[in-house]
Amino acid sequence: MNVLSLFDGMSCGQIALDQLGIPVKNYFAAEIDKYAIQVAKSNYPEMIHLGDVKEIDPSKLPKIDLLIGGSPCQGFSFGGKGLNFDDPRSKLFFEFDRLLKALKPKYFLLENVKMKKESEQVITDYLGVKPIEINSNLVSAQNRKRLYWTNIPFDGVPEDKGIMLKDILEEETAEFYRAGAYLQEKRRASDKNPDMLNPDYRSQANTIHDVESKSGTVCAGTHGYAIGYVPEIIRCGAWRGRYKPDGSTEQHLEIRKDKKTNALTTVQKDNVAVKIDNMHWRKLTVTECERLQTVPDGYTCGVSNTQRYKMLGNGWTVDVVKHIFEGLKETA
Repeated sequence: MNVLSLFDGMSCGQIALDQLGIPVKNYFAAEIDKYAIQVAKSNYPEMIHLGDVKEIDPSKLPKIDLLIGGSPCQGFSFGGKGLNFDDPRSKLFFEFDRLLKALKPKYFLLENVKMKKESEQVITDYLGVKPIEINSNLVSAQNRKRLYWTNIPFDGVPEDKGIMLKDILEEETAEFYRAGAYLQEKRRASDKNPDMLNPDYRSQANTIHDVESKSGTVCAGTHGYAIGYVPEIIRCGAWRGRYKPDGSTEQHLEIRKDKKTNALTTVQKDNVAVKIDNMHWRKLTVTECERLQTVPDGYTCGVSNTQRYKMLGNGWTVDVVKHIFEGLKETA
């Protein structure tokens, strides 16, 4: 089988094919992030990187049997500016369609975030199939709702494995978390961003998650992730507060009770802290984020943690893609 993966990132599609034992003759990948390429090549040295998707000439490729891709989602995401196809990143969907029409592979798979119905319908009209929505929380400890457009025959949504955050955590060590002793720094924190002390301030970042629950959506940004430095504690939702008349603050923790965390996203401040007890919490480690995306432990080694978090947030939940790719085994 010849595979072309667009917006390949760290090559989660290849992990899925590999783990299923589906033979791949050539795996071509379009990607421009040098760190994601480095990680992918270190795990799959034989893969062939083609660079920018816009520069791919289909006439220079062999017969492609499977075309896959998760075009950039920022323009479609409800957490973004809502530019949809006016966002140049979201316009890259049309590169997927261009190559799909030119290469005419037997099978294809496109992944993207939940979006406005109007945008969803545009993609559906171009691809000729309706998407199926799958939440990664069925196979992972992470809430991550995504749409999958495909002509691969497979058995609907996967069964719920009942995986919770506690099931993917590494062993606790002292440096992983700290107590919430930050009152003396409240004024410095509020000077950095007064909105962080606004009692009406709401975002996915304003949550920490009990180990009996699910994690949030794995995100890929580079700021506000570290727990243990006051502004970052606030950004990660480890506390909320308001000023009192005497100049002090009152604070409380806001804990998710939904048994799943939010998805890892492309904004790292939205990544979650793990609640240890009522006074202790810590950030998720890179290995734990790998597990949330059902990526093998250590797969993203070789680059900085910042880049590892980023590519994991941009990646696919491998076990969801494996579930879809099971249909390839049935048709082989």
